[in-house]
Amino acid sequence: MISFSDLPIRDDLRGKTPYGAPQAPVPVALNVNENTHPIPDDVVADVLASVGEALKTANRYPDREFGLLRESLAGYLGNGLDASNIWAANGSNEVLQQILQAFGGPGRSALGFAPTYSMYPLLASGTGTAWIASDRGPDFVITAEHAVREITESKPDVVILCAPNNPTGTPLGLDVVEAVYDAAQGMVVVDEAYAEFMPQDAPSALTLLPGRERLVVSRTMSKAFAFAGVRLGYLAADPAVADALRLVRLPYHLSALTQAAAVAALRHSDEMLATVHDIVAQRDRISAGLAALGYTVHESGSNFVLFGGVRDPHETFLALKERGILVRDVGIPNHLRVSAGTAEETGIFLDAMAELARPAASGAA
Repeated sequence: MISFSDLPIRDDLRGKTPYGAPQAPVPVALNVNENTHPIPDDVVADVLASVGEALKTANRYPDREFGLLRESLAGYLGNGLDASNIWAANGSNEVLQQILQAFGGPGRSALGFAPTYSMYPLLASGTGTAWIASDRGPDFVITAEHAVREITESKPDVVILCAPNNPTGTPLGLDVVEAVYDAAQGMVVVDEAYAEFMPQDAPSALTLLPGRERLVVSRTMSKAFAFAGVRLGYLAADPAVADALRLVRLPYHLSALTQAAAVAALRHSDEMLATVHDIVAQRDRISAGLAALGYTVHESGSNFVLFGGVRDPHETFLALKERGILVRDVGIPNHLRVSAGTAEETGIFLDAMAELARPAASGAA
């Protein structure tokens, strides 16, 4: 047996490690920010019927331009968007990969503000794009002034803003997006994977798209739509962006079954999103419960909570796992992250945390 490093792999990939999150058959899995609420039976029935119809013509290639899906996604997003503004792929990771393939690449760079989604540097590496990790301010906040200073100094070809941020949950003001766009020379991507968990009156970067041809807003059906296993991510941008991504996408990259399932789910968007209110309630319950136990809880606009003051994150992770609970050690000292689950799962997690050792005296990042 040899390792991949023994093969003639690209030099810039040597020493890298793939993305990985623990997967284990535990009763309470709260580590990868999934929507733990089941898809309603009537939605399942409609999806199955739609996929069944698509199977009848599966001997033919799917609609390469996924026109009906793009129309459905535009209708869901509103904001005056139409099908020409939409692009989709197998999860938002593939959407971001295609953006870096088209606008990044060898000799170009992408900038993000760490700690942030761990796939960004991996996607950059896979596309030969240099990754620049700028830092965040106190409590993981990014200010417009700081962002502009970093962009002016680094001059990246792509800027990725996670809003709200993963793994910290930190919301991002539209003033920061506007300032970043004005300062950047290249593409600006706002990753709104968790946007549906923000307050209903919180404005989306979608409102900034008119007149900003280099701005891209990325979304996913994995979280709020409970469609993580289907793999459907998408973006909204100027139609020219979709034209550019056609140059790098694989032929027929979205299967007919994926398209059919997503269109069916979008027909039930109100019902699919009905769990969001409950998930937000459980997120806030987790925050209050952990704060009562003495942990430092960071503001979250997502479906998860990052909390500090953990003496030994790995030890606490293992102690929770022994109790049948998976959370995430995201590598931030003295911190752990937990996804908001059902009311029962939240209760099990908080009871377990109350049983474990008291938090460290300092909860600072």
